[in-house]
Amino acid sequence: MCGIVGAVAQRDVSEILVEGLRRLEYRGYDSSGLAVINSKKQLNRLRRLGKVKVLINALDVQVLSGGVGIAHTRWATHGKPSECNAHPHMSGDTIAVVHNGIIENHELLRDMLIHRGYVFTSCTDTEVIAHLVHWELAQGGVLLDAFQRTTAQLKGAYSTVVMNRLDPDRLISACSGSPLVIGLGVGENFLASDPLALLSVTRRFIFLEEGDIVEITHCNVDIYDIDGNAVEREIHELRFETCTADKGSYKHYMQKEIFEQPFAIIKTLEGRMDANTVLVDKLAHGTKDILQKADHIQIVACGTSYNAGLVAGYWFESIAGIRCDVEIASEFRYRKFVTRQNSVLITLSQSGETADTLAAQRLAKDRGFMATITVCNVASSSLVRESDIAIMTRAGTEISVASTKAFTTQLAVLLMIVTSLGKLRGTVSEKKEANIVKALQHLPVYLEIALTFDKQIESLAKGFVDKQHALFLGRGEFFPIAMEASLKLKEISYIHAEAYAAGELKHGPLALVDANMPVIVIAPNNDLLEKLKSNIEEVRARGAQLYVFADKNAGFKESEGITIVQMPPVEEVCAPMFFIIPLQLLSYHVALIKGTDVDQPRNLAKSVTVE
Repeated sequence: MCGIVGAVAQRDVSEILVEGLRRLEYRGYDSSGLAVINSKKQLNRLRRLGKVKVLINALDVQVLSGGVGIAHTRWATHGKPSECNAHPHMSGDTIAVVHNGIIENHELLRDMLIHRGYVFTSCTDTEVIAHLVHWELAQGGVLLDAFQRTTAQLKGAYSTVVMNRLDPDRLISACSGSPLVIGLGVGENFLASDPLALLSVTRRFIFLEEGDIVEITHCNVDIYDIDGNAVEREIHELRFETCTADKGSYKHYMQKEIFEQPFAIIKTLEGRMDANTVLVDKLAHGTKDILQKADHIQIVACGTSYNAGLVAGYWFESIAGIRCDVEIASEFRYRKFVTRQNSVLITLSQSGETADTLAAQRLAKDRGFMATITVCNVASSSLVRESDIAIMTRAGTEISVASTKAFTTQLAVLLMIVTSLGKLRGTVSEKKEANIVKALQHLPVYLEIALTFDKQIESLAKGFVDKQHALFLGRGEFFPIAMEASLKLKEISYIHAEAYAAGELKHGPLALVDANMPVIVIAPNNDLLEKLKSNIEEVRARGAQLYVFADKNAGFKESEGITIVQMPPVEEVCAPMFFIIPLQLLSYHVALIKGTDVDQPRNLAKSVTVE
């Protein structure tokens, strides 16, 4: 992985390919490249380590032109980041391939191909595809035939595009467990792993389904399903804006997206509540019918979305009175589990293409779950298309790898689901529902207030400049908030950070605490406050530097070794979304001080489409 762009046109496609790569930069990557077949049927390739702008500068010196081409931004899965491991990969001077995903049986295929006389020039799993296509083409048939025989030998999740300089008028591609989309033009057609890559040339798209193989020329698109039958797929016209929106006055997309959260929440809530009520079927048509039958909730997600799910797990049980289990998608999909009666699977994902979450949703349909609901930010994504119910967060495009507004908008949607379910089950009274609705209506204002702490957080962040480790503590639904804050700090500042339920300190983590480890505590004014204060005293006794983000009515006072960030009181049900804001700002300012790449941290990708 991470980004694929392909084009067949009656004009030079190099600029289209490079612009597509530029639009996919937000996903995170370590190298980029493109290959183009020119009018003389010559296959020319250019690859560079680092940012797309390095590739663009190289194209000023080594011009590549032609009407058929493929391009790629790579996030390393096999082989270290290097020019020789960058895509496209080739077999001789004939076949070129780009690929997202992982070929699980690549070692076996590599050995077989070496025995046949092929020489490998990279450490990637992708190169086996190029050589396999070359071998199969030599056995007979056209490129499509050879490609179909090749994909039959591949095991794993992948989307891949191949071209042949001896048959230069077409691209062949396939998707299996990794997304791919066709862009439709006039006298030209395109392929990409994300429609955002193609918004400069088209707004008309076909989303390929699992196992599809497609052949495109400048005038035709032919799609074949997993059984090899010719099929028609629906054409979608997308209206959203380009993802490469200007950062405006902000230094980074992450900063911009943190500050966009009040407006994002307004969009999330819009039209889904009246003065006192959550309008359940305004979340998505059919939601009420599913929730009425539910006896169990299973939440599955990864990363930041998993942390949002953990918060919601507390809400489902304490507010709606229904059993809720929350699990990491990569664990859920590979363990033996018992499906509860009338269980609803809820998947959470910003991109809607997270490979493990998508696989878990597909598994649920085979394992007897009553229904699947996804909470997602991308309407055109695989999770949305394949779920029974899709509830959109409406957060707007999130470009920074470190997710922020996706987290708070997911929580807002989940709280509306919880409230609706509780009302249907009789555990949420009209008065309680009205109070939750009021809290949600006030939430954008609360978030605006939380953002006013930016300068104070910026000053506080200076205390982290020489730190190598940090510990975050919370209790109840604020333990997942501590987990999310810890994840943000490690993602973009590269400080090793851990989160613990504060009551677990004495069961091991306390051994790590000393004056060199900052300890960040989330302290709302709730029923667990006195217990939390006891945990804080345990830390103080070990000489740690404490940073306590506390409700101003919680009774904390600054003293030696303890810094207090006094937060105004908010309704308890919305406090998790309120307290995460200053903690997002903390990670951002620490990263600035340490000079890391805030929007594209090392080794990470925005949309994780491999296991």
